[in-house]
This record gives sequence, structure tokens and C-alpha cells, in this order.
Amino acid sequence: MDSRQAALLATGVARRGAALKLAVPAAILFFAFLIGLGIVGGIAGSSQASAASCGGAGLPDAEYENDDESDGGGTDSTDGLHAKQIENAKIIDSEAVKAKLSGRATLIALMTALQESTLLNLDHGDRDSVGVFQQRPSTGWGTKEQIMDVHYAARMFFLGGDGGDPPGLTDISGWERMEMGKAAQKVQRSAHPTLYSGQESEARRIAKEAGINLTRAGEATSTQPTRPSGDASGSEEPTGQAPTERCENEGDQQDTPAKPGTAFHDGNAPWPAEVKNPRSTADAIKWARREADSGSLEWYRWCLKFVAQSYGWTSAGSPLAIGHYWSMPSTMRHNRDRNPPVGALMYWSTDSEAGHVALYVGNGEIASNDIREPGRISIVPATDIESKWGATYQGWAPPYFPNAG
Repeated sequence: MDSRQAALLATGVARRGAALKLAVPAAILFFAFLIGLGIVGGIAGSSQASAASCGGAGLPDAEYENDDESDGGGTDSTDGLHAKQIENAKIIDSEAVKAKLSGRATLIALMTALQESTLLNLDHGDRDSVGVFQQRPSTGWGTKEQIMDVHYAARMFFLGGDGGDPPGLTDISGWERMEMGKAAQKVQRSAHPTLYSGQESEARRIAKEAGINLTRAGEATSTQPTRPSGDASGSEEPTGQAPTERCENEGDQQDTPAKPGTAFHDGNAPWPAEVKNPRSTADAIKWARREADSGSLEWYRWCLKFVAQSYGWTSAGSPLAIGHYWSMPSTMRHNRDRNPPVGALMYWSTDSEAGHVALYVGNGEIASNDIREPGRISIVPATDIESKWGATYQGWAPPYFPNAG
């Protein structure tokens, strides 16, 4: 990856992390988008987001096909960035060990850093946010130079400032028994707290590669341990589970769903009367193809925003791609159907809480971000999302954006 691509990728990551921060005191929440995540796109405008990673999950946020076949090497275009992720993970864990914290504390920190910065030590972000945790000098986390030291940033995440201002993980009452995404949120105070939980699987994968022992016991605890709410016995074990996910029920399933990897073919279904967009289907596809031809690298993790902008909207009005699918009326969801009409939105559940959405352009192909290069739109076979990412196809829906703006 050349310096221009790396810079564009880092910019996209910074936007994602920035969009999740609390920009001003508690009364005002600023969410500029993302991300997202995940793969996630659009600016939040709906409370109907849902995690729906219900099947075999892929890693679209971390693995990309190298689009340059001229050298025959077949190397991953993100090898260098992934090496930095591993290095930062080891540093974060080393600070947890020094603080005599458990492997669970390390896991919470890795989940947080993945969501905020994709575990990269960024020198920019929303307003004055920087570093792996996107901490802000103006809110007491330290100087920019200090925060850009991953050792320092990790210590601050775990231990916080003097007197608990700002609070670190060990300042959070009962963090050891708290759901991990919630513990991360207590430190970060994000406008969209549920997204941290969606990074658990990727955090565990990186920890394994880095040789980090997540089962390690710790000596240090929070200053005021508490039992989980509603548990009088104190016997509940920490689960680390993400919030309850929206999976298919029997009525959602097709009678004879095709096997993963089966080709997609053009269907012929008119859009419902409620589907009204600034651009027609034909114009949306033309716009998407032009974006692919442009070579722009601006779409890192912005799948939902991309399909919304294809149809002429600024934002989709939903924070998560897969949540957008499950929030649609049931009559619009065509679960597992591999015959989408041209212009349909196609959805997959992935290892990210956000899932993935792409625009069906016909002849079994989609316009999708990130499949060949981070941030780039490519026209590829729709089966690539399954074969290259291992994602689970959920179905297609018309381009319906009831909360778009």
C-alpha cells in the first residue's frame, strides 16, 4: 500500500472513531458517521439498529484481496497495517500486566481500540482526538504527545487520570463482572455504546495472533466492586456476550435456501409504492459504477452510506447496515433469496456487529466497498462476500430509506 492509500485509509478510520465520541458534555451528542466498524455507513438517524451476526462470520473489516496481480505475490494489501495492530495489541497487554489486570481487561481494551481507531495509533481524529483510543487532550487525557505514546494511552485507559478524572477502566465500579462492551462504554462515553461489543471476535483473533493470554487472572480490581444488577447471589459469571442478536425465526426462512456460493441471478420484482428516492434505479447504478471507475478510496467501512448516496441521499438514516435490513417491513425482506432485482440492496451478517450491504448492479454482480482494496468501490461477483469474507447472506430488500436525509 502506498503512502496515499495508507493516509486515506487512516482518514477513514479516524472518521469512524470520531463519529462515536461524545463531542461535548452529556447533554449533547455528536455523531458524524462512520463508520462504519464496521463495515458500517451512514449517519445515525434511527434507534432501530440491530446486531444480526447470526451465522458464519467473516472478517470484512480486516482482510482484503490484493487487487494487484502483476507481481504474482498475492500478498495482503493491509499486511503492514495488520503488523501495527499486533504491535499495539502487545503494548496494550503489557500495560495491563504491569497494572496486574486480568486478560479480560486486555480484551476490553482491544475491543475499544478496534472500534475507535482499528487499533492504529492515529495522529488525528474528531476535533483533538488522537491515538489508539482516540483520547482527547482537551478532556484531560494528556497532551497529544503523551496520548500518541501507546504505552501511556493504554495506562490511561486502564487507570484513568488522577482522582478518577477522566475515569479509567479500574475506576468503573464492577467492571470485572460487567458486559465488556458496557465496560468500554463507561470509559469512552460513546454516543453509540453498543458498537464495542461487536469487536469481541476480532479482538480475540488479534490477541491469539499476538500471543496474548486472555484467560490470565489479575490482582487489581475496581475500587468499588459490585454485583451485576438483579443478581442477589453474586454467582453470575461474566459472559462477554454482545447484546441479544436478531436472528432469523422459522417464518423468515426460505423453504429451500441455496447453498453459500451459489450464483445470484436477476429477479423481477417492482419496488413497493413506499420506495421513493432522489435517484432512479438506473441512475443509482450509473453513479455507483462511476464511483468504482474513479478509483476513490473514500469508502472505508462506509457501505450503508455508499448505497444511500448511490440513490441520492446524504445518509441512510440508520447506524448499522444489518440493522437497516431487519428494521424494514417484513414484506420488503427477501431472506436468502438469490434472485434480487437490479438495484436491490443485498445484506450479509459478518463478524462485525454492523454487517454489510452492497448494491446489486445485475448479472450476479454488486458494487461494494473494501472487497478488493480498503476504501475502494469495486464491481465484483456477489458471491465474493461469502467466498472472500466468509460472511452469511441474509437476503435482499428494495432501496428503502425511510429515515434518510
